[in-house]
Amino acid sequence: MSKRDYYETLGVERGASADDLKKAYRKLAMQYHPDRNPDDPTAAEKFKEINEAYDVLKDDQKRAAYDRFGHAAFEGGGGGRPGGFEFSGGFSDLFEEMFGDFMGGGRRGQASGRGNDLRYNMEISLEEAFAGKAATITVPSSAQCESCNGTGGKDGSQPVACPTCHGAGKVRAQQGFFTIERTCPACQGMGRVIKDPCRTCGGQGRVRKDKTLSVNIPAGVEDGTRIRLGGEGEAGMRGAPAGDLYLFLTVKPHRLFQRDGANIYCRVPIPMVTAALGGTIEVPTIEGTLTKVTIPPGTQPGNQFRLKSKGMSVLRSPARGDMFIQAMVETPVRLTPRQEELLREFEKAGDTTEAGRHSPESHGFFAKVKELWKDLTE
Repeated sequence: MSKRDYYETLGVERGASADDLKKAYRKLAMQYHPDRNPDDPTAAEKFKEINEAYDVLKDDQKRAAYDRFGHAAFEGGGGGRPGGFEFSGGFSDLFEEMFGDFMGGGRRGQASGRGNDLRYNMEISLEEAFAGKAATITVPSSAQCESCNGTGGKDGSQPVACPTCHGAGKVRAQQGFFTIERTCPACQGMGRVIKDPCRTCGGQGRVRKDKTLSVNIPAGVEDGTRIRLGGEGEAGMRGAPAGDLYLFLTVKPHRLFQRDGANIYCRVPIPMVTAALGGTIEVPTIEGTLTKVTIPPGTQPGNQFRLKSKGMSVLRSPARGDMFIQAMVETPVRLTPRQEELLREFEKAGDTTEAGRHSPESHGFFAKVKELWKDLTE
């Protein structure tokens, strides 16, 4: 009995877009799902036929091969072999051995169906990156079907050899002088199919289910850190291994601190009088405490003060980075008349011959301006 055309199976035109294919598949899958048709013995077969058609047409490469060769593209032959040459032996085996794993295939006869890897994005604060964090996350995933114990068969029935690939898990198609080998669309490379599928999982051996996990974020992680949780991804088909879960961390910007590796920088405003005469200020640290910093007399804007081992934790190490205080000398605003008077007295009290000693930056700058102007006018 010849197979029904895949486009006809889904009820779409040959030029249908990917969105049209998806809409048609979802509608038919809901209509013929075995759970919704417990009294219709043909529903499971129709459901399988719909899945097979969509699996081929949703893949651009498979669809192109199907449009050109029809069902023969996936039935291990099709068409004559021109000139009596057949490259279905050593060449295709060598190609598979060299590139099979890279292309996602694997060796012939090897069971596939491993669950997909999953990604979970987590945002943490800088304090949590410093101290570490224990968190509970919920991941949309899939788990082994309890009705069939992951076999995919109704009442625990076992799978049989796939009639399409005869248990090989792959099918071949002749294209000119080359034989192209692909994963069998009927069994998804498993080599075996379920004759009487489980009504709960539709023969996949897994069901959609959220997974709740407890994870530990180590101290010292940086923005973009990736944490792998082996075997915590999507469940495999019919007892195949589960995929992995990858946790991607994003560290939120902090209101006070800027991080550079293991070091932390903090810009601290310092009153003009404290910067001129010296004094002591208290600054916050990443662990949530205050520490005293001595400001020497004559501190200038941009001066840095290092606090050893007050920075970030270092991943998998007892060491810590340093904290750097960047001085921002603050010019007073909204002065009272008396304060303005005192500042003018302070200015007049200065010895103009010693201006370079009191204000070395401005004195040096204007001295260079005078020299430059003199050179230009000569």
